[in-house]
Amino acid sequence: MNEHENPWTTLSSKPIYENPWISVREDQVINPKGGRGIYGVVDFKNMAIGVVPLDAEGNTYLIGQYRYPLNEYSWEIPEGGGPHGIDALESAKRELKEETGYTAATWVDLGRIHTSNSVTSEFGYLYLAQDLTPGETEPEETEELVLKKVPLSEAVCMVMAGEITDGLSIAGILKADKLLNQGK
Repeated sequence: MNEHENPWTTLSSKPIYENPWISVREDQVINPKGGRGIYGVVDFKNMAIGVVPLDAEGNTYLIGQYRYPLNEYSWEIPEGGGPHGIDALESAKRELKEETGYTAATWVDLGRIHTSNSVTSEFGYLYLAQDLTPGETEPEETEELVLKKVPLSEAVCMVMAGEITDGLSIAGILKADKLLNQGK
């Protein structure tokens, strides 16, 4: 199989639902083995943005908040959505300021991630933010956030213990730790 060739055939596509953040469609398809079926796809109207802030002492800042779809509390890196067509780094700077109050002088691109590529088109960008300057938070109306400072090594332990389950946070924390501890 050629990895660049799409083995799926889309016969038709029908919009099912839309709001300001997502749209859902149902596609009639022929799958790679030749069978007919349906495929539901959630298209996100923003890209996901995640930031691992790191201070001079090696601490990072986690955001705690209740996640409505999960019906549970979640510890995460500062994250949110960035409009398509806007530079992802600019969105990362905005998210860091909104959720932590911090601005950063140094930014490192940690890469791109697909958040759930079996049912969504969403992709995200991860950044490491360093040389932090404190300031006032600017949370959105829907956000009731708790800011928690922990050593990056403790955040890694939280990931490994299953205390941090958010995909962007797991990838961002582990990638930042690997980048910072290469050769140690």
